[in-house]
Amino acid sequence: MKISFSRKGFDSAAGGAPSPIVEGEPVSLPIPTRHRSVTRYCDVGLGRIVERVTRGRISGSDLCHRDPMFQDGQCAFGQIAAAQSHLENRGFGVGDTFLFYGLFADENGRDRHHRIFGYLRVSEKLALGSRPPCPPPCLAGFDHRHPHTIGQWNENNTLYFGRGNIARHASLELRLSKPGPVSCWQIPEWLRGVGLSYHSKPNRWTVDGELQIAHRGQEFVTDSIADNAAARRWVDDVIQEIDRS
Repeated sequence: MKISFSRKGFDSAAGGAPSPIVEGEPVSLPIPTRHRSVTRYCDVGLGRIVERVTRGRISGSDLCHRDPMFQDGQCAFGQIAAAQSHLENRGFGVGDTFLFYGLFADENGRDRHHRIFGYLRVSEKLALGSRPPCPPPCLAGFDHRHPHTIGQWNENNTLYFGRGNIARHASLELRLSKPGPVSCWQIPEWLRGVGLSYHSKPNRWTVDGELQIAHRGQEFVTDSIADNAAARRWVDDVIQEIDRS
C-alpha cells in the first residue's frame, strides 16, 4: 500500500485564491476551465462562494474542472501527463490511497495553510486513453459527467475509482501546515523513514517532525507502507476523521 498526497483545488496560480473554510467547513473549489467540462460552479452549489472568493473574477456560470468527484461514499479521480507518469513509475494503483490536500484560508482570507480535505481508496484503475468512448460503469451513479470522460486528453488519461469522502469539518487533525509558512508541514514520525517522492534532499527534513514541502508536483507518493503499522494506523485515523466529520 502506498499513499499519494495529491494537491487539488484553488491556489494562487489556479483560481488565484485559497479555497475557503466556510462556517467551519473546508470547501475545496475546483479549478476553472474553458473546455472538457459540462459542470458549472452553480451546478454544484459553489456559485456564490466562488464569486465571493474571487471577487467576481470567476462567476457561478463558469465551467469548473470538478475532479476529484465525490458522491455517496465513492470517489472518481482522473490524472494525466507527467503526474500520471509519476504515479505509474511509483507503481501506484489498486489498493493504494490518495489523500487530497489543498490551500485553504478562513473566510477573510487569513491563516493560509495546507490541509487534507478528502481521500480515495483505489479499487479500480481504468486506462481511459485520449478519446474516452463513454463513461465507465463505475460512474453510472454520479450526478455529473466526470471531466476525464469528456473530449480529448493525453494518451495516459487514467481514472481512479473507489471508496472516498470529503471532510465536513476543518479539524486540526487534517491540517498539514504548521502556523506560519504554508510550506512547512508538521508530519507524523513514520513519514521521514518511509520517504516521499520529490523530497529526497536531506535539507527538507532537517527538523524532526517537520517537512519543507516542494512547491512543484501534483502527486507526492510514499514507498510501500504495507509493513509499517504506524503508517497504516495514521492513514486509517485520517480517513476515520474525514468520515465522521
